[in-house]
Amino acid sequence: MELKGIHVPLVTPFAADGSVALDALEKLAHELLDAGAAGLVALGTTGEPAALTAAERDAVVDIAAAACAARGARLIVGAHGGDTRATAESLAALGARVPQAAAALVTVPSFVRPGEAGTVAHFRALAVSSPLPLVVYHIPYRTGQQLSAAALRELAAIDGVVGVKYATGGLDQTAAELLADTPEGFAFLTGEDAFLAPMLALGAAGGILASAHLATGRFVELAQAWEAGDVERARALGHRLTGLAVAAFAAPNPAVTKGVLHALGRIPTPDVRLPLLPAGAAEVDAALALVNGLDH
Repeated sequence: MELKGIHVPLVTPFAADGSVALDALEKLAHELLDAGAAGLVALGTTGEPAALTAAERDAVVDIAAAACAARGARLIVGAHGGDTRATAESLAALGARVPQAAAALVTVPSFVRPGEAGTVAHFRALAVSSPLPLVVYHIPYRTGQQLSAAALRELAAIDGVVGVKYATGGLDQTAAELLADTPEGFAFLTGEDAFLAPMLALGAAGGILASAHLATGRFVELAQAWEAGDVERARALGHRLTGLAVAAFAAPNPAVTKGVLHALGRIPTPDVRLPLLPAGAAEVDAALALVNGLDH
């Protein structure tokens, strides 16, 4: 499985009565793919999966899967569980629900902090039984678990592990080491929106980016510019998109992104579910101004 390009982790739109706005989600999914996104991520952090019921999560996955199938795009689905056994059960359920061409995004074990050896053992056990290839979600500021370049290479060597969503808060030494010699068949996808440009410059395969909801075509253009070696165009566009990415995370994700999508008439409300709160008007207006300014 080759993972490359810009993937958008879908927000979950809510209607005025608080229910999931499935029609809006379907429309949004098709808009993102029509704008050039290589794929969609369902039930990523941006989609507020912990705040959804099991039935709502299933509906979100079904809509994303249908949109990706219709457009020939890549589907990645978040698989969740507090331990290895529960995560394996989540993967088995996903395998029965989505096409075999999909992949599963699995977070490094959080809270328990099993260490690097335990983390590798966790993914090795999952890969044995998983019906879907695995993308490791490395986000230590949420999980409390750091991983070295050596540990990530161990993960990359596991049959069935096809990539990493790398979200450590910036461009660090581990990223530089991994990108300097990325294992064959292992996709490095950045999950840090504001660091997409430098990660692409170092050789990242792409990104999973919440802010790409807001200017999908321009993020795709940036990835294509780096791939083509058009450094001048890539650098100029990267500077502008970095500003948008920073603005999109001025409040806890996905509040600003939802606020802008609502202001643009693309989703029915800007609502998030507790414990998240909606973004303030100033935060939404700042990001909206940057979106509107991309065409000038």
